[in-house]
Amino acid sequence: MLEERESKEPAMNPFQKNESKETLFSPVSTEEMLPGPPSPPKKSTPKLFGSSYPLSIAFIVVNEFCERFSYYGMKAVLTLYFLYFLHWNEDTSTSVYHAFSSLCYFTPILGAAIADSWLGKFKILSLVGLSLIALGTGGIKPCVAAFGGDQFEEEHAEARTRYFSVFYLSINAGSLISTFITPMLRGDVKCFGEDCYALAFGIPGLLMVLALVVFAMGSKMYRKPPPEGNIVAQVTKCIWFAICNRFRNRSEDIPKRQHWLDWAAEKYPKHLIMDVKALTRILFLYIPLPMFWALLDQQGSRWTLQANKMDGDLGFFVLQPDQMQVLNPFLVLVFIPLFDLVIYRLISKCGVNFSSLRKMAVGMILACLAFAVAALVEIKINGMIHPQPASQEIFLQVLNLADGEIEVTVQGNRNNPLLVESISSFQNTTHYSKLRLETKSQDLHFHLKYNNLSVHNEYSVEEKNCYQLVVHENGESLSSMLVKDTGIKPANGMTAIRFINTLHKDMNISLDANAPLSVGKDYGVSEYRTVQRGKYPAVHCETEDNVFSLNLGQLDFGTTYLFVITNITNRGLQAWKAEDIPANKLSIAWQLPQYVLVTAAEVMFSVTGLEFSYSQAPSSMKSVLQAAWLLTVAVGNIIVLIVAQFSGLVQWAEFVLFSCLLLVVCLIFSVMGYYYVPLKSEGIHEATEKQIPHIQGNMINLETKNTRL
Repeated sequence: MLEERESKEPAMNPFQKNESKETLFSPVSTEEMLPGPPSPPKKSTPKLFGSSYPLSIAFIVVNEFCERFSYYGMKAVLTLYFLYFLHWNEDTSTSVYHAFSSLCYFTPILGAAIADSWLGKFKILSLVGLSLIALGTGGIKPCVAAFGGDQFEEEHAEARTRYFSVFYLSINAGSLISTFITPMLRGDVKCFGEDCYALAFGIPGLLMVLALVVFAMGSKMYRKPPPEGNIVAQVTKCIWFAICNRFRNRSEDIPKRQHWLDWAAEKYPKHLIMDVKALTRILFLYIPLPMFWALLDQQGSRWTLQANKMDGDLGFFVLQPDQMQVLNPFLVLVFIPLFDLVIYRLISKCGVNFSSLRKMAVGMILACLAFAVAALVEIKINGMIHPQPASQEIFLQVLNLADGEIEVTVQGNRNNPLLVESISSFQNTTHYSKLRLETKSQDLHFHLKYNNLSVHNEYSVEEKNCYQLVVHENGESLSSMLVKDTGIKPANGMTAIRFINTLHKDMNISLDANAPLSVGKDYGVSEYRTVQRGKYPAVHCETEDNVFSLNLGQLDFGTTYLFVITNITNRGLQAWKAEDIPANKLSIAWQLPQYVLVTAAEVMFSVTGLEFSYSQAPSSMKSVLQAAWLLTVAVGNIIVLIVAQFSGLVQWAEFVLFSCLLLVVCLIFSVMGYYYVPLKSEGIHEATEKQIPHIQGNMINLETKNTRL
């Protein structure tokens, strides 16, 4: 919130006695120095249940809860929406997610500027903030907390302090509830046979409408201070003028000034220059901060994609991959009192000077450890990937669809046995036998024994492939076919399935909203189709003269299934299920340590960083500081976007890269913090009597531009 300050006319410029048109300086432009409009007359406002809280606060807090529910709920399912509904790859989904996040942290600066200098906080909230989602979060973020503070009279300062605690609670409550509920709406409810993204986005949208209605209902109760001027713009202009003025007067004949910002003295008042000096000391420490946000904000992108490749079945509850994000707001609510009331006090009693900058450095280290743990989990996931055949190797799996046991012998060109194996009828096995070839491509001889039958077949194979030998009865004889298998675990936690049709009629199988999967008659083999994990109790199937449903059961993460459609007497049509590649068995609970570490890092870094910044900056610069803090978050998301698009690294290596980059940044930040001299609170606002040295003699040759009053 920008604070009102009385504008005082600055002292006359020392050069004015030499009224040369080339050297005349104006004290300040009128738009920066003219006094603002008078404050509105105080009026009695209705209170909430007889307390000192204005009734209008209830509308603001409910509005903030609904808006945060909408924002975090929509953001929770955004990555999987890009991946599965729009069919983008992981890198593109990550890049667009962080581009959106970056925009959401850039627009608050625009929202604050419009609110402070033109519309005011009330209009920016009701007209811009709640009408457009992308720009709306920029309108709401910098205004709503300050607008709530404006509702209190000065004699209720203590109640205003408690209000900010309630306001923060509403933010985390909205985030916690929406991050838990919205993924359930997406995954547990089906729309047209697929995940219900319409409902997952629709409910947050309705909450946004509710936020608008609730906020508008309190319109007549709000205290609406007029716009007070854009301090962000004033600071920017002051810095720019100082740089330009110093560049124009870079002659060695011109005496140097104590600080480079002193070159703005010809146009801007001393109190503004002194405040900007204090501000730049803190902004210098902000330079390394974006790297921390680059790691923290990947919970909704890379970490969600990692959870998507893990098993969410916890026994008592099935956790959706995008629901893991709920741990962050939950742990924030737990860790803030834990750190403030327990950990920090114990460290203080041990005689350790755990300063704010040291807390932030430790927060960076914890974030490094969180991504190191994430890299280990990713390596563990990759270790469960189905092995691939090497050069001059193939993998072979035998599928027996006959009524009895068969014996399979595979021989090479020299009649040397490569495989001898007995397979039971409809034996469900994920076992692949590795066969060594003599050349890159080779003909293999298959000898099949079934009861009193002996069948010989020859098939050509190529290295680095996986094959399935499907054996079935053909009247009184035995037939076989060699089918090339995918041999690759489905990406992004999807499930891959294909069908063998033992019926004498062609079949169409509808798995989702896409085109039906066609399977030829008489042991025809379909192509692979990837579907999302879940239960498929009634899959629609059609032949030329029949319509029926098949129960495929539960399809797990990362599994490749083969379904054999049979029509056994007294049992009817059935789908026999075999796993070509087993499911992911790594529990999603393995992500818990990295969430604990990164949330502890957030509490130590973010909360402490804001507290430190506010304690070191003049009151007039707090809105500029808030804008700069949000900018570091925006830049951090841009870093993730760049790495995702151009690094080309495998996922675990990318996690290690981010961890190492933040470690280097932490070392740089520690050196910067070591040389930083903190200001005491009483010294920040102390008016300085130190004058800029009087300019004498040849200083009349300063090159300046005319400035109109």
